[in-house]
Amino acid sequence: MKLIILAAGYATRLYPLTLDQPKPLLTVAGKPMLEHVLDNIATIPYIDHAHVVTNAKFTDHFAKWAAGYSRRNLNFGFTVDNDLSTDDTNKLGAIGDTHLVLTKHSIDDDIIVVGGDNLFSNDLAEFGEFCRHKNAPVLAVYDVGDLEAIKKYNSIEIDDEGRITFFEEKPAEPKSTLTGIALYYYPQSTLPLIHQYIAEGNNPDQPGRLVQWMYTRVPFYTWKVPGLWYDVGSKGTLQEANKVFGKLKHS
Repeated sequence: MKLIILAAGYATRLYPLTLDQPKPLLTVAGKPMLEHVLDNIATIPYIDHAHVVTNAKFTDHFAKWAAGYSRRNLNFGFTVDNDLSTDDTNKLGAIGDTHLVLTKHSIDDDIIVVGGDNLFSNDLAEFGEFCRHKNAPVLAVYDVGDLEAIKKYNSIEIDDEGRITFFEEKPAEPKSTLTGIALYYYPQSTLPLIHQYIAEGNNPDQPGRLVQWMYTRVPFYTWKVPGLWYDVGSKGTLQEANKVFGKLKHS
């Protein structure tokens, strides 16, 4: 199983903090956001290699980080992939970056895709077990508890088996407070669909658009994230994450 970490954004809403530092390497509670992600996802024993896909501006930052990063019982190494974009006008988008890694490295394996700025309070080992058991695409979901907040994410509805029955990016009139987040599992059998999505010229940006396109073609399941989840997109959420994860660190 391969891990693809999405880290090619420019995070302009966090300027000037991200002018010279990629968002996933900003510090939260004493260490880079990306290391919080890895603390929880590296417990999935099936991962044998990780790809950090970034842009031309920040490739050296991640290469330096990867060279110095160590974690006890880490079972995989890292490759830093440069998508060659230089700003928001020529970025490949999250799905485009995923496709780039798949193509560049001829990956023919199950993959987990995660946003490098998604913070989890709990271990994700159960996500790995759930995905292996389902052997079908899986989207991690979180209940934000607020219909208004859902409008900046996506709205999702599921059946009794946890299978997606409705998915809409940035809904104007959401019906549910459940949202899909940037944590995905795609088994080997679905990789041709990712290639097809890109080949057909579909929107390569928000990763949820691939879910929206794929769930009508193959069964697509959900896994509810335990504990807390933070999508750090603004200075406000960054400050809040620092407080919350600082408390968790000392609890």
